[in-house]
Amino acid sequence: MNTYTAFLHIHSTLRWVALALAIFVTVKSLMGLSGKSVFGKKDNIFAASFVGTMHLQLLLGLILYFFLSPITESALSDFGGAMKNPELRFWAVEHTTMMVLAVVAAQIGRSKSKKAADSAQKFKLQAIFFGAALLLMLAGIPWNRI
Repeated sequence: MNTYTAFLHIHSTLRWVALALAIFVTVKSLMGLSGKSVFGKKDNIFAASFVGTMHLQLLLGLILYFFLSPITESALSDFGGAMKNPELRFWAVEHTTMMVLAVVAAQIGRSKSKKAADSAQKFKLQAIFFGAALLLMLAGIPWNRI
């Protein structure tokens, strides 16, 4: 197995962990908000795990994008031509943009929720930002390319 294939396999497998965590923390935040729950240590651990997984996915994705992928190498060598090809455009622009925005939303949600004064506010911020990250992930995952 070459380096590209190894990184692609890890990135593709880790997406399911990131997606599962995104669903879990978003649902847990909505439940915590509606149930007037206390934001506890486990909530903090799951939120940190989600954001950490997103950062790892971003790192793996950027390594693939800039150094290993023959698809993006082709797209970047003729970017104008790549924009006319739906497959190349997806990998060169659409997937990358949505996933970077998902990581940004997750990080903002984590940072803001850590600073929030009470549990309700923590859950609310996580529900909003982690929910946005989840929607961006769902839109950016290459479902028909799996």
